[in-house]
Amino acid sequence: MAGFDFPTPASAGRSSLSGLVVMAAVAALCLALSALSAAANPDRWQRQGWKTDFSRSSIDFAEILSGGPPRDGIPPIDDPDFLPAKDVSELDAKEPVMSVVIDGQARAYPLRIMTWHEIVNDTLAGRPIAVTYCPLCNAAIVFDRTIDGSTTTFGTTGNLRNSDLVMYDRETESWWQQFTGEAITGSRTGAKLEVIPSRLEAWESFRMRHPQGEVLVPKNPNLRDYGRNPYAGYDSSSVPFLYDGPMPEGIAPLSYVVVVREADEPLAVSLDRLRRDGAVTLNGILFTWVPGVRSALDTSSIAEGREIGSVAVTRDGKDVAHELTFAFVVSAFLPGTTILE
Repeated sequence: MAGFDFPTPASAGRSSLSGLVVMAAVAALCLALSALSAAANPDRWQRQGWKTDFSRSSIDFAEILSGGPPRDGIPPIDDPDFLPAKDVSELDAKEPVMSVVIDGQARAYPLRIMTWHEIVNDTLAGRPIAVTYCPLCNAAIVFDRTIDGSTTTFGTTGNLRNSDLVMYDRETESWWQQFTGEAITGSRTGAKLEVIPSRLEAWESFRMRHPQGEVLVPKNPNLRDYGRNPYAGYDSSSVPFLYDGPMPEGIAPLSYVVVVREADEPLAVSLDRLRRDGAVTLNGILFTWVPGVRSALDTSSIAEGREIGSVAVTRDGKDVAHELTFAFVVSAFLPGTTILE
């Protein structure tokens, strides 16, 4: 959750002292997990004011951990402000943004803002959308926020499951898993949100592809330390934060992986494989390596993060919904999926 400074340094060459700090932090984390999960129960949540129908659930409540902040302590953006791309100058050319295009209208949502808010309730080309980003999973996903013909908005519960953001809809207060887009407890348990194709790309790439596009800007630039990464060194660490689920085999848990879930069986390709080969085609879907994109989870300044690149996923030239996430996320939510390395 935003506000956590991960103790691992961003550089690959960690000192032995830093390693001890990390191991101590991990040990403390393991001790804390049982206490956190023990506190995760419907009676406690109802005392906190939740009106969620916890009698309906598809998960074990012990899997839900407190991330620290309370409900909407990481405040979603409900009335977003935008500027024309040509008028934005403070972003580094290689800084990562989420980009969405609907009916020819394009918008970019910089991760320097998304890291601190995680959800933007927006409307683009007349379509109500929820733009979401979970830093701990590097999961940048856009949903249609219409459910069974009813339009809702989403907030943050302050909780995590498998290190992933747990959202809630404000209409029924059902809780939703961000990575899967599925309601996991509440009256809407089992419902799934429609995923809208989006990209994680460099700011310069978006500006070149969509010169008439718009860019999300903060209403109050002083509300948060926009541009700072509160998870410095996270994607160079050896273990995920607040995660005690299955780990992937043969690949580091925080290795970047591209996932497509629209096929009968999920597809997963490591970013290292794409960097090495340039492109991979699976089941008619083209995964193309895109250089020049910085990590938002490396140095404390996002504008100075190391270049990790990104990916374009297309079929017949059209964007396909996908996620650039971590290997442990595949193990947690898509067990049995083979990652092409």
